Amino acid sequence: MEVQALIFDMDGTMIDSMPYHAQSWLTFAQQHGLTIDLDDLMRRTTGRTGAECMRELFQRDIAEAEAWDLIHQKETLYRAMFAPVFAEVAGFKVFSQQALGRGLKVGVGTAGDKHNIAFAFSHLQMQTAPHTVVGGDEGLPGKPEPAIFLEAAKRMNTRAEACIVFEDAPFGIEAARRAGMRAVAVCTTHTPAQLAGPHVVASVRDYNELINSKFLENLHVATS
Repeated sequence: MEVQALIFDMDGTMIDSMPYHAQSWLTFAQQHGLTIDLDDLMRRTTGRTGAECMRELFQRDIAEAEAWDLIHQKETLYRAMFAPVFAEVAGFKVFSQQALGRGLKVGVGTAGDKHNIAFAFSHLQMQTAPHTVVGGDEGLPGKPEPAIFLEAAKRMNTRAEACIVFEDAPFGIEAARRAGMRAVAVCTTHTPAQLAGPHVVASVRDYNELINSKFLENLHVATS
């Protein structure tokens, strides 16, 4: 089937940020007097929106305004930790630029908020901006619901089945399936087995593997 667009998750997929999200959750929890099982919290929250994450952490209903105030505290910690050592997932910028050069649309579908999105793009310094960026603070439900990916496809005027999603987390892989999109598992934080599915067309450690295997060259790309 022809491919018209690639949709990238951001954290752990475009940028190698997940260890710093984990560290910031620990620090944030300590500041609020909470003891957490970090692995369990990451499993329950990765891919969810900020407000959803805070409700998972505190295990209570939290009003939107309070939830976003709390997530601002947490994400400020994250950005301070990651900024000095900021790194992309290896090969991402080259791969995305090659995709654009082949006529593919490039979108981003992330649970991250506008502040984390701005932070990521200011450090990435991409040669060409994506066609669209859908964030987790736009009122859409987080992953594994498909809404963020479907909105990215809609904004690019592209059918879901003509999109390939790039994801590093189980909720994101499941969101792609629910959206009717194929997926590439980017195994920065999970194993290929944890990111498996009938719609997953490749599992890689980074984009250099996709470049070396000529992934883009082997796609049936729409020419219209």
